[in-house]
Amino acid sequence: MKKPYISIVVPLYRCGATVTQLTRRLTESLTPLKTDFEIILVNDASPENDWEIVEKEGSFNQHIKGINLSRNFGQHYAIHAGLNYSSGEWVVVMDGDLQDRPEEIPGFLEKAKEGFDIVLGRRVERQDNFFKKKMSKWFYKTLAYLTETEQNAEVANFGIYHRKVVDAILSMKDKTRYFPAMVKWVGFKRTEIPVNHVAREEGKSGYNFKALLNLALNTILSFSDKPLRLTVKLGIFISFFSFLFAIFTFIRAITGYIEVSGYSSLIISIWFLSGIIITLLGMLGLYIGRTFEQVKDRPVFIVNQTINIEQ
Repeated sequence: MKKPYISIVVPLYRCGATVTQLTRRLTESLTPLKTDFEIILVNDASPENDWEIVEKEGSFNQHIKGINLSRNFGQHYAIHAGLNYSSGEWVVVMDGDLQDRPEEIPGFLEKAKEGFDIVLGRRVERQDNFFKKKMSKWFYKTLAYLTETEQNAEVANFGIYHRKVVDAILSMKDKTRYFPAMVKWVGFKRTEIPVNHVAREEGKSGYNFKALLNLALNTILSFSDKPLRLTVKLGIFISFFSFLFAIFTFIRAITGYIEVSGYSSLIISIWFLSGIIITLLGMLGLYIGRTFEQVKDRPVFIVNQTINIEQ
């Protein structure tokens, strides 16, 4: 089979109501480009009928390729699976809920031909509820600070990536996959263009507060040692002021201002320092746990079945 020029990678989870419309709009947007393309739909073990619809769509449209994962691995692992099976010179990554508009793809490709390896979509007005937008804003701010990377809540996965960018990302051996951070880490020439972001018509997002918190924690531990460096600075800070307090206490003792040592200050000191020690041990434990996961070298996804993909 002829190698496609453009690959579209779409992770699916609770997107059964939008898959048919998604594939139709993708086909309508890509056909005028007069180039070969493939649409890779990755079902992340959705509890709804996502895979049944993918099978139906793939039965009469050979452009559609389906990947059904053995269990729910998470959005960014599903993206990695799709990238692994893609073969186009350019690869588009987008969500399956139609908040990312397929009609934006020709604009991505046109901009990329100006000499860019990565063209990302900057959402002009995010059509999410107030709570989600605020959570997302603070998530990206915290992530940017602790990973010491540039993060933008208006830019997510939606964009087009050259094959060399995709190959570089696939070469990364990290067991924790967070696609936007990996894109920034590999470098290459990158730009952004404004895109329209529409409200989700069907279903609801799989990212609640707990999911975002876990994603942030895993990403920070995988991409940065800054939390460890911050705890070292905190230890130095506490040690410095403890030294000053010890001198102050010694002077008061020899000048007769202290007759009986205070029980309250002793208990407060013990609890405070114990809390610091437990925090430091917990932080070290998290990093050791990440190292353990990396050493086990388990696959980051497992494929159950595929459609229109040559093994």
